[in-house]
Amino acid sequence: MSMNRKLAIIPFLLLLAVVVLSLFPSASAPIPANNTDINGADTAWMLTATALVLIMTPGLAFFYGGMVSKKNVISTMLQSYICMAGVTLIWVIVGFSFAFGDSIGGIIGNPKTFFLMKGIINGKPWPLAPTIPLVLFAFYQLKFAIITPALITGAFAERIKFTSYILFITLFCIFIYCPLAHATWHPNGILAKYGVLDFAGGTVVHMSAGWAALAGALYLKKRQDHAHTPARISYVLLGTGLLWFGWFGFNAGSAFGANVLAVNALATTSSASAAAAFTWIIFDAMRGKKPSAMGTCIGAVVGLVAITPAAGFISIAHSLTVGIVSSIVSNLMVEWRTRTSIDDTLDVFPCHGIGGIVGFLLTAVFADQQINAANVTGNGLIFGETHLFTVHLITTVAVSAFVFGGTFILLKITDLITPLRVSVEEEMEGLDKSQHGESL
Repeated sequence: MSMNRKLAIIPFLLLLAVVVLSLFPSASAPIPANNTDINGADTAWMLTATALVLIMTPGLAFFYGGMVSKKNVISTMLQSYICMAGVTLIWVIVGFSFAFGDSIGGIIGNPKTFFLMKGIINGKPWPLAPTIPLVLFAFYQLKFAIITPALITGAFAERIKFTSYILFITLFCIFIYCPLAHATWHPNGILAKYGVLDFAGGTVVHMSAGWAALAGALYLKKRQDHAHTPARISYVLLGTGLLWFGWFGFNAGSAFGANVLAVNALATTSSASAAAAFTWIIFDAMRGKKPSAMGTCIGAVVGLVAITPAAGFISIAHSLTVGIVSSIVSNLMVEWRTRTSIDDTLDVFPCHGIGGIVGFLLTAVFADQQINAANVTGNGLIFGETHLFTVHLITTVAVSAFVFGGTFILLKITDLITPLRVSVEEEMEGLDKSQHGESL
């Protein structure tokens, strides 16, 4: 029996166990009577936002797929798409409980709270999203869990074994993403109680993906041939459009309602991304480079990353600064990375990791209680208050260490179970053929 067939038995047994468990009555719940606290407009908007966030993952597939060499396009894109399948199963079984279940020490949720989504149909709405059904909140948060491991794939593209990748994202979702989401977004989470402000995922999504990407790039080491021509710049443009479009659900949806806060998040998202895209090509031009489509797209995504933690806490004017600063810093980091031995294939760490850090720290600079009085307990550095910035600075160090160290351990565990890296022959042939038997 081949290694791939042996490995396939494990997830098959897991699926069989899920089918058996789902037959028990405790895994389901009756549809409740009308809940007077549920708001129709908020629910409609959050249904839309959930769909918008999901479309970001296919957008990411095109964004990354267009950047790699032609022989690795399908494999790279599939690494994003498989997250929509695999992470959904994890989330439904136990992931939502780990992230949003009853808090255990502010670090992780109780896996029994929503096991197999028990009780979420007629469950009490989430405290921070009181006007939408709990089930909608659960599946909105699922879309964040899906795209986070997908973001990591750009760092070790063109050299990772697909079956090993599936095991890695499973471990990452359970042991890195869920605890971080719980600590940051659960009312009893350790970071939430510490006063951390992360509107839509600066720490949970982008810093975690960025540091995990760096760990992956270092662990898997260099590709055999790390100089290549992007397969389809048009794919990158298409992917950027889908990401930009979906990001309004990502950020504005994190207001959990059709309200003024959602509008502010949409406006700051629009402004920061535009400023970052424009800054990237101007900064390139100042250094003698041609203004490129690739640069424009990367700049826009960096701006979207950076504004994510700040979108519902800062003004539109300040969002321009977030976009400009993050674009310059990430651009310089990309340039620095090319001079090192680090083979982060698609510069995930310089763009998502550093972009997320810059945005997270600038959140603590520009946070304004007048914009979000319900959640901002202290103003940012620009208003003369230092506490929030200190909190964010310490959190940045702690989250970075947790994600980088934790991911490195998970990569080692995965590698011990099944080799992470493809053979030299498979890599030179291309992962589309060697891993999937397909080609463009």
